[in-house]
Amino acid sequence: MKVVGIDPGTAHCGYGIVHGSGGRLKAIAHGCWHTGADEPIELRLRTLFDGVAALIVEHEPDAVVLEESFVGADARIALSVGQARGAVLVAAATAGVACAEYAPARVKQSVCGYGRAEKTQVQRMVKVILGLPAVPTPNHAADALAVAICHALAPPLLRMAG
Repeated sequence: MKVVGIDPGTAHCGYGIVHGSGGRLKAIAHGCWHTGADEPIELRLRTLFDGVAALIVEHEPDAVVLEESFVGADARIALSVGQARGAVLVAAATAGVACAEYAPARVKQSVCGYGRAEKTQVQRMVKVILGLPAVPTPNHAADALAVAICHALAPPLLRMAG
């Protein structure tokens, strides 16, 4: 199973691709798209859409997965993240790739064994699970790899429920 994980955001949108086979996980690629606050929102979202579409064409994943949004006190940030999520979901739907979402606590539980793990714990465990020489950077890419790991390790019925 090949999974594209996405940590959505309009300023920084992380991605990570993992391949699971025979109970082992391997990192294929990871990185982050950056857009400037001075760019029109439609161009920023187009950058994310095009980036996800290109990853799908290049890697032919079985699924695109995102971490569910955390809605804090700032409604503007929630709206911005929601727009980024929309661009990612439409890119996946356009390519006919299944999507799933996982709560942040579920991702942390899968990767660290503890649903309230700190961000640095998650990053270190991503490194260990994937056998990487260093913690993946930037942190948005590490978060994207974590959600991809969560999906790849999820039992089949949980993956179907998304």
